[in-house]
Amino acid sequence: SAFLHERRSVSIENWVTRLTSQKRTAAVYHTTGFSKSEIVELCALVKADIGDGGMRGWPPILGLFRSVVVTLTYLRRNRVQAELAETHAVSQSTISRAVAVLTPILGRVLLDYVPVAEDLPVTEQYIVDGSLLPCWSWAAHPELFSGKHKTTGLNVQVVCDLYGRLRWISDPVEGCRHDTAALRLSGVLDTHDPINWIGDKGYVGNNMITPIKKTPVRDMLDWEKQFNTDINKIRWVIEQTIAQFKTWRILHTDYRRPLTTFAETISTVIALHFYRLAE
Repeated sequence: SAFLHERRSVSIENWVTRLTSQKRTAAVYHTTGFSKSEIVELCALVKADIGDGGMRGWPPILGLFRSVVVTLTYLRRNRVQAELAETHAVSQSTISRAVAVLTPILGRVLLDYVPVAEDLPVTEQYIVDGSLLPCWSWAAHPELFSGKHKTTGLNVQVVCDLYGRLRWISDPVEGCRHDTAALRLSGVLDTHDPINWIGDKGYVGNNMITPIKKTPVRDMLDWEKQFNTDINKIRWVIEQTIAQFKTWRILHTDYRRPLTTFAETISTVIALHFYRLAE
């Protein structure tokens, strides 16, 4: 299972070692979420992926290490690219190029750390909830609008265990999709019977444990209210799991890059998040 995947050891070449010794690589944990040694490891993975004769699309003025730092900072903090350009004393177009080139590469080299639906043991009990990842409102894409959240974005389904440990995140779908529809589109229900899963009222009708809905014809009975209270006392851990995932601010505040890159960016952040959890 990718959840138990041990971090692979990678060789650190001289070109990486030299970069880490330079003054310009100041402490970066609070801006990227990674230590310098972890970023060096990511650089080595990127270098191994493209090979010695591969195209190095990141800006030469930044180099690989600083380009990775810029990309991680952008994803973690969702900073305006012009601000990053000032910080690194380069142009905004240089920052844009670094982010555009390295975002898909990072997602690709970390793909082994991302669990798929088939990795979820069928004998365990899970909690599921949906989350809207916001973006700008595009007039040509009304399918992004979520009636529940009253804003636009893409919907992902998040699954954790009863202890709040993240186990799986679905591919993103249009924000207009109801949580039930998004869960079915993910394919996880094709391989798992959710009879012991726990969800909120948005998953009623999926044969899982959910709170009882109030009917218009009568008030809820005391035992029904108590049942809902007990369910919510268990469900709170999924809210915490999602909040931790959304410390990647690119997923918490409006996405500003072209819409065609949003799904790819989400996949890369998911890969980085699971990679971080694997340490």
